[in-house]
Amino acid sequence: MSARRRALGQKGEEMAETFLNQNGYEILGRNIRTRRGEIDLIARDGDTLVFVEVRTRTSQAYGSAAESVTWRKRQKLRELAMDYLQNSLTFIPAFRFDVVAIHCPARSEAREEITIEHFKHAF
Repeated sequence: MSARRRALGQKGEEMAETFLNQNGYEILGRNIRTRRGEIDLIARDGDTLVFVEVRTRTSQAYGSAAESVTWRKRQKLRELAMDYLQNSLTFIPAFRFDVVAIHCPARSEAREEITIEHFKHAF
């Protein structure tokens, strides 16, 4: 992955974290590693543990950020969540998967043009 793409991903995760905090979520962790890979964000929404996939795009030429969460990616996230839950020492009454999709136009620094969409129970 290029440094430019990595920086865009980190910027998107920071924006998603801020957005979720402003909407009452408690962020428990960012870039959580399991033996199978990495979970972008883990948050708590009331009593529900939320595994959050963050997708950031500068263009919609190849589809929206939300559309980039393919069946394969959803399967991978389920596996990562199961790893996390199996290794958790805390009782988790409920969990779900959310997607935060961010469109951040490349040529503009104007924050008005950045759009953030939050898909609860995305899959």
